[in-house]
Amino acid sequence: MEPVNQFELSKEFLDRFGEAIEANDDQFVKESLQGVNPADISALLHEFDEQESKYVLGLIDVETGAEIINGLDGDTRIQFLKEFDISEISTYINYLDSDDAADIVNGLPIKIRERVIDSLENEEKAANVLDLLRYDEDCAGGLMAKELIKANAKWTIGKTIEEIRRQAEDVQKVYAIYVVDDRDKLLGRVSLKRIVLAEDHVKVSAIYDQDVVSVETYQDEVEVASLMSKYDLEALPVINLQGKLVGRITIDDIVDVITEMAEQERQLMAGISEDVEEDDSVWMLTRARLPWLVIGMIGGLLGALFMETFENNINFTLTFFIPLIMATGGNVGIQSSTLVVQGLANKTAFSQTTAKRLWKVFWVAILNGVLLAAMVLLGVQFLLGNEFKLALVVSIALLSVVLLASFMGTATPLILDKFGINPALASGPFITTANDLLGLAVYFGVAHLLYSI
Repeated sequence: MEPVNQFELSKEFLDRFGEAIEANDDQFVKESLQGVNPADISALLHEFDEQESKYVLGLIDVETGAEIINGLDGDTRIQFLKEFDISEISTYINYLDSDDAADIVNGLPIKIRERVIDSLENEEKAANVLDLLRYDEDCAGGLMAKELIKANAKWTIGKTIEEIRRQAEDVQKVYAIYVVDDRDKLLGRVSLKRIVLAEDHVKVSAIYDQDVVSVETYQDEVEVASLMSKYDLEALPVINLQGKLVGRITIDDIVDVITEMAEQERQLMAGISEDVEEDDSVWMLTRARLPWLVIGMIGGLLGALFMETFENNINFTLTFFIPLIMATGGNVGIQSSTLVVQGLANKTAFSQTTAKRLWKVFWVAILNGVLLAAMVLLGVQFLLGNEFKLALVVSIALLSVVLLASFMGTATPLILDKFGINPALASGPFITTANDLLGLAVYFGVAHLLYSI
């Protein structure tokens, strides 16, 4: 196996590589990419336009080129493949696993998609791609690859080894051998170690493990990721409603899912309502950010209304502590909601009843609130001198805000999850804006009551 070079995408190299492309310096391009991982070449091609990328790909062997195309970002790949004709796309597709091939083909216009599938040399692969296109991208059927190695429970070890050699030609990575009956119904799995150690005359039925974790084609990608993480699996068999083995999902596919889920949650927590990337259009980025900015602005206006309502009744010095109240409430709310969102993602939120969880949150909030209120009481007295009533107002308001923010931060993601809305939404501007309004209302309400006494 050829060693893979450590690759650094520096500005100097990009400039020199761009000059080589412009000058059609085939030798420099080939030597620069010799032994470089296809994933690194995919990252490199993101820096160049479609025609330049096609020129580079033409200097690389087809099998590596297929991996490079597969590693391109979805939108970039769609634009890139517009430079290729049907036969060229088909040639690259022939070297990919069925799940990767289906992902690429699915991004093509319908007319081109059908012609590409029709021109595939491998009829079995064409049939597999067509079968995978039936499934949604975010379910087990859309994640799975059709290539796998299976053995009939009635086979001897000798025959199984022969079948493994034959079937393995189309499978890049072998994690386990799946055991089926005459109707391809999944019975279990057997490790390569057991097969190697068994005698040739022994049947597979005598050595396979019936305790196998599997998923059905319709199951959501989040469930699949949770199962593979929980049981530390490298591959997961996929069955249909009749229990027939139809494919397998490998760990690399699930890493992509987990990465995508993490990105979506980060965007929601930051108040970005759509799945966007930095290189998307100005309009798309604006559209994704604007809704929650508008909500935050409305929250600010409502906050100003609270302040205006109490304008004639409240000591002006109270306004000095508004940032303290709002910042503390926002931080407490985000801390609480983040823990709940994490628990929901890991399924640990269901280890306690809602009542138990809220009771625990209440006591944590009491402890934090009392300590913070005591520090604020002493701090205001120290900074402003003989202002005990003001210090009392700020500390009582702070305690109340901590309690309310903790409750909001805990309850909001649970309610959103109950209604099928991504609970990560509760960790962003939603909870911050709500807590800001609650904080101001509580602060001026407490001040109004105490100053009226």
